[in-house]
Amino acid sequence: MFDRIKNDIRVIHKRDPAARGLWDVLLCYPGLHAVFGYRLAHGLWQRGWFLLARVISHVARFFTGIEIHPAAQIGQGFFIDHGMGVVIGETTEIGDNVTLYHGVTLGGTSWQKGKRHPTIKDGVIIGAGAKVLGPLTVNANARIGSNAVVVDDVPENSTVVGIPGRVIMGMNPSPLQDSPLFSAYGQIESMPDPVAKAVVCMLEQVHHLEHRVKTMEKNGAANGNPLQEKRP
Repeated sequence: MFDRIKNDIRVIHKRDPAARGLWDVLLCYPGLHAVFGYRLAHGLWQRGWFLLARVISHVARFFTGIEIHPAAQIGQGFFIDHGMGVVIGETTEIGDNVTLYHGVTLGGTSWQKGKRHPTIKDGVIIGAGAKVLGPLTVNANARIGSNAVVVDDVPENSTVVGIPGRVIMGMNPSPLQDSPLFSAYGQIESMPDPVAKAVVCMLEQVHHLEHRVKTMEKNGAANGNPLQEKRP
């Protein structure tokens, strides 16, 4: 237990440049407090103390704003940055060295018993506000961009953005580096604006239709049957 706590603290020092020291991490990181509460609640859940485990989980949620079901399975090196609004469902499985940002939901899409939450493999990073829904698998070292909604399996070493989530990059450069097209907060200069892209497509379609109309008018005039504009 104490080894896991030490490892959780080391993880924060490694991944968050804002971490100043031991007491800073212990006192000021709600993600760490939520993980502590989860570790305790999960141990009780495994021993059959279901109600007490849920009570501890609820207390941790009250103080941290992070909801982790005590039945979820979470590996080593788990880090929740900022954390407010994170929800991790009952049948969620999380591997080692996974990072979540605030507002992330690992949720279910069914009221049926059984596996209904995601499986997150080793080294995955999920950006702020992202929703990963259903019994899908996010494979190792994948990146889920800010506010993405993922409803299908995510390939290994890929980067996914958008609603619904789509792969925009097939391979990340390294498990220890972010993809150049990944941002935990969605601020990427090189990523096109989807609204602007849609407007450009519409304008291109209008120009294409104008060209077709002009061509038809010319052909009609050449054949002695010019197009007549109907007037009321």
